[in-house]
Amino acid sequence: MEIALLLVAMAVGVLAFAALAERLDLPPPLVLIVVGVGVSYIPGVPQIDLEPDVVLLGLLPPLLYATAIQSSLVDFNANRRAILLLSVGLVAFTTVGIGLVVHALLPATSWAAAFAIGAVVAPPDAVAATAIGRRIGLPRRVVTILEGESLLNDATALVALRTATAVILVGSAEVQTWRVAADFVWAAAGGVLVGGLFFVVVAWMRKKITDPVLDTGISFVIPFAAYLAAEEIHASGVVGVVIAGLLLGHKAPIIQTAQSRISERMNWRTIAYVLENTVFLLIGLQAKHLFEDVGTSPVHTWRIVAVCAATLVGVIVMRIGWVFMARYALVRPGPDPDIGHKPPWTFSFVLSWAGMRGVVTLAAAFTIPLEAENREILLFIAFTVVAGTLFLQGLSLPWVARRLRVPSPDPMDDALARATILQQASKAGYEALDALEYDDPHGVGELVQQRTDQRNFAAWERLGTTADEETPSETYSRVRRTMIDAERRRVLEIRRSGTVASEVISEVLSMLDVEESMLEIAHQEHDELKVVNAHRRPRGEVCDELTAYDVVETAPDPICQECLDEGTRWVALRQCLECGHVACCDSSPKQHATAHFRDTTHPVMQSAEPGEDWRWCFVHHLTA
Repeated sequence: MEIALLLVAMAVGVLAFAALAERLDLPPPLVLIVVGVGVSYIPGVPQIDLEPDVVLLGLLPPLLYATAIQSSLVDFNANRRAILLLSVGLVAFTTVGIGLVVHALLPATSWAAAFAIGAVVAPPDAVAATAIGRRIGLPRRVVTILEGESLLNDATALVALRTATAVILVGSAEVQTWRVAADFVWAAAGGVLVGGLFFVVVAWMRKKITDPVLDTGISFVIPFAAYLAAEEIHASGVVGVVIAGLLLGHKAPIIQTAQSRISERMNWRTIAYVLENTVFLLIGLQAKHLFEDVGTSPVHTWRIVAVCAATLVGVIVMRIGWVFMARYALVRPGPDPDIGHKPPWTFSFVLSWAGMRGVVTLAAAFTIPLEAENREILLFIAFTVVAGTLFLQGLSLPWVARRLRVPSPDPMDDALARATILQQASKAGYEALDALEYDDPHGVGELVQQRTDQRNFAAWERLGTTADEETPSETYSRVRRTMIDAERRRVLEIRRSGTVASEVISEVLSMLDVEESMLEIAHQEHDELKVVNAHRRPRGEVCDELTAYDVVETAPDPICQECLDEGTRWVALRQCLECGHVACCDSSPKQHATAHFRDTTHPVMQSAEPGEDWRWCFVHHLTA
């Protein structure tokens, strides 16, 4: 009962303080660490030891899997050189470098123990880096590299730690260099093999499963099963989980039903949110007994402070040096699709500064054998590096990004890309509809086209920047949400009467919830886009027609003359880049811009709205 109460209290505390931190616009990870440190000193609070097995088996696999299934395999592959150089090369470099520093400042510590703590503090944490990186809006390429690095670097560090631990226990004479290299190769290859096998088996199962509850239940088992299977054959459980997650996430649109994808996505988001914040609370809860243990060490205090400070500075400086060496000597990055040119050095500096350590570092430190010299100091070094990087780099990262003017992902660019993709998808859908042979006495084809157009028009209308005018989609959203509120109240009245089966009532309420959630997402997105008021740069795939036309300056007060002649009102205006004709968009009643293209076959138009400079090709359905 005491354990149950403790777990409930931790869960309540995690959720409460995480919500409070977000309300106060503070980083939840850092707030929870401070809370954990404070709680550890409250009299009567039981000591919570961070057991390595609990973290490495209970927390690490689900956190890795939750990140992997949401990561883009395409982006991961595009940045694989940078990811591998950081997750393998930098970890090895840091392990050796910190080992040299620790052994120099603590000569009584063996080389094996020094390299063990080097392996412990080497890998940045996926949770810490991406939790803070996404919150402040780092460039997507930087976040992708951070995620990829953090997904794989634990494998390198744990293999190095395993080797150092073996030397501590049996002596260096029993550990051969070729066997270390073979272990590392097998850890990676075996992990890939296990991850691939799990992908094949689960993908086969999912093609035969239509129940979203069963499908989600299977997904809960995958990270633990993949981790255990890989570790059982002495391969890397981390790599096994990551490979399985990346492949299953990439193939989810093909092997899963829509309901299963939605269910899995929401469940893993919830699990990741709870576990991520719990991790930081656990870090803080270790403070008291780590301070007490290091206080019993015979080593002088100034030497302990010196080695901790030197290690903290070392992991930061080594990462900065490695990132810039890799950028200019090995990676030589190509043009970034988000900014249209090679990423500047500021991207690399932000990437190097986002090397926060997390719970894996602290948990791995506890696996250092009791036989290791100055073990209590090594544990305190790990805690210092975790706390130091989280507070020093985590708190300063937003300031560094702003100071270096590192751009965040632009929601207007995202909205433009989304509208373009939907338009191209609709074109493919219409072609499939035309090729479909079916009797249509009730005008179903026309109804399908109307609903598809309505969806596409809504996506284009979100690009509007006029704050005091309501688009047709906004009006529809406001009106429909009012109707849904009334519909839900009536359904609840029927439920209270007890005249209809509860299962039927639940199904109807679920239908209303799904529709309302879609409307709310669109509404929130439109509100966000309204505050973005910067000129856009060309982006995306470009066809010959788009290449042939440049953006031109529009008239100060453009009008759609056809709308004025016919007595209709336009939603947004477009300008033909061939003849300069201004007409209304497809969200408008008469769709005069499209009519102009059909009459003249002039291929490219541009937005005539203030603050927008994108162009649209009618022929290829592309935007630039």
